[in-house]
Amino acid sequence: MWIYIFKRLCLIIPALLGIMTLNFFIVQMAPGGPVEQMLSKIEHNVLQGETSMGGFSYKKEGIDIEMLAKINALYGFDKTLGERYWLMLKKYLLFDFGESFYKNNSVVELILQKIPVSLSLGFWSSLLIYLIAIPLGIKKAVNNGMPFDNITSIIIIIGNAIPTFLFALLLIILFAGGSYWSFFPLRGIVGDDFANLSLLEKIKDYFWHITLPVLSLSIGGFATLSLLSKNSFLEEIHKQYVRLALSKGLSQSQVLYRHIFRNAMLLVISSIPSTLLGIFLTGSLLIEIIFSLDGLGLLGYESIITRDYPVIFGSLYIFTLLGLVVVLLNDLLYRVIDPRIHFDKMGE
Repeated sequence: MWIYIFKRLCLIIPALLGIMTLNFFIVQMAPGGPVEQMLSKIEHNVLQGETSMGGFSYKKEGIDIEMLAKINALYGFDKTLGERYWLMLKKYLLFDFGESFYKNNSVVELILQKIPVSLSLGFWSSLLIYLIAIPLGIKKAVNNGMPFDNITSIIIIIGNAIPTFLFALLLIILFAGGSYWSFFPLRGIVGDDFANLSLLEKIKDYFWHITLPVLSLSIGGFATLSLLSKNSFLEEIHKQYVRLALSKGLSQSQVLYRHIFRNAMLLVISSIPSTLLGIFLTGSLLIEIIFSLDGLGLLGYESIITRDYPVIFGSLYIFTLLGLVVVLLNDLLYRVIDPRIHFDKMGE
């Protein structure tokens, strides 16, 4: 097993290099880079009658060559594409992601500032999804074809069909001072007076603020996991070893949780890391915008719009690395759940 882990860790390096290389050249060659955006901003200020901006002075009749050279040097575009690429690889090898073009802060500091919001949304929504969807899937499998199974299937399909942002708006209208009740706050992950609260009050304030965003993120995650749990259990219930266990006098619940559960949950539980990472990285953008939460989704969106290359590539590097490690963790989780799995016998 340790040989398998070592080989998988070694494969992370070329995979990470390939992904970063592909994205680097795609983003760098995209039109409307930081230099073009700065020039556009300067020209806009020229029309407004201003004569300086960001430490640069210029003439109203146009942008001179010297100033253009300074702007290119500011964003690193005084170097060739190949030089910029190799410089990025050297820095990223040391986890040096540089400074943001626009936020006057290092990329690492920006990511660390935004992580608590996205981590809160990803963790609690994933936990809620698993705590409800797995028992629901088991119950549906046991009652397959019965009224409970049919009614919950309809509810699940309807919930899955509702877009996340639409459900978030519905919750705001109903419970955040829209047109009916005002039970929950509309913005932020904590209140303005959070620092002055006691520990118990801080916990209460925190959960009070994240309730609606977490519910919004969770609504679309029930369908797939519930049906996956149900189908996994149904497949195991009809196997020969289940009939044998029942014939020996074991109760249905004993067979269900002692024998079926481990086999049926192998696929479901092993997907926890990837599910959490998916919600953590990509699932919260619209929710962050709707509930005014300053997280990683919003940071990534803003950096792409403004062509903030250090933030784009720094975030991409970190999350790609996390994604590759999560794939390895999924495999190892298979081994933890079912000790019968041996990687040494899988060709490693």
